[in-house]
Amino acid sequence: MRILLAEDDPLLGDGLQTGLSQLGFQVDWVRDGVAAERELRAGVHAAAVLDLGLPRLDGLDVLASVRRAGIRLPVLVLTARDAVPERIRGLDAGADDYVVKPVDLQELAARLRALVRRAHGQPQELLRVQGVELDAASRSVRLEGELVQLSTREFDLLHALLLGAGRVLSREQLEQQLYRWGQEVESNAVEVHIHHLRRKLGAGLIQTVRGVGYRIAPERPA
Repeated sequence: MRILLAEDDPLLGDGLQTGLSQLGFQVDWVRDGVAAERELRAGVHAAAVLDLGLPRLDGLDVLASVRRAGIRLPVLVLTARDAVPERIRGLDAGADDYVVKPVDLQELAARLRALVRRAHGQPQELLRVQGVELDAASRSVRLEGELVQLSTREFDLLHALLLGAGRVLSREQLEQQLYRWGQEVESNAVEVHIHHLRRKLGAGLIQTVRGVGYRIAPERPA
């Protein structure tokens, strides 16, 4: 899951980027409000962690601006402004959640996972389809109850497809979810990961929509 981190404190930003990366997130880090607004408008991230006290452009102004532009990306506000009126201002400006510094890293990760699930209409923590069960918290996948070993990229690709079950995702969209800034992407990387997932989880799980991309069909109600 690729997220945007907007934080100007170098020590905190480095710690959050490192810690969230160790928990399975792909983290792009910006250090001012102008850069944060630009990246939020780019629409390549699954969610954002936004500090309010950013230089060049305040976090509240960033948030209000992107919401006026119709951008619905889940945004978790992270700030030292813990007064109730400040929290209300953040939520009214369009924040989806609000965490006061210092924050527990595991809690932050859980809140991000929950925000992304809800944004995709997936209220349950476990994503299930066709006998496949994915647990984002433990980064584990089971097929008919049996644990399946996946690489980091394979897991992230499957996660993106399950979150968007029923939607066709292009190769470019999937690459955006798998790789953060500066990471080299092989031209056939997505196709290779799809091949491995089909081998491990069944050939019929991931459908190819020729000339468009890939999808996983949603589970039909019993």
